[in-house]
Amino acid sequence: MAELLHTCYRITDIDRSVAFYVALGFEERRRMTLKDGAINTFLGLPGDDDRLELTWNPGVEAYEIGSGYGHIAISTPDIHATLAELSKLGIEAEKPPYSVREGGSLLTFVRDPDGYRIELIDRA
Repeated sequence: MAELLHTCYRITDIDRSVAFYVALGFEERRRMTLKDGAINTFLGLPGDDDRLELTWNPGVEAYEIGSGYGHIAISTPDIHATLAELSKLGIEAEKPPYSVREGGSLLTFVRDPDGYRIELIDRA
């Protein structure tokens, strides 16, 4: 049976991006330098496999995300507490938590250092 192994983002600053994802609860698992000097950094949430690959390519200062990209989503046990902790690190939500339907979970979005959107979904 097939399974989703990981998602890859191309990034411009490894340490800045890893710090962002660590603030969201990810753990840095390993870094691998490729023959061309690129570096792949693998991250995962506690208790899960490596699901996020961050790739830094030497000499690239910016990437165009494109209009086809949406977001990745991660759950949080308390969206308000999570946003308060992220705010202390300078990470702000696009807008206050909201629900897309009556009785639905609260959610909001933050952006990583390269502009990728991350949806935070309250699982309280």
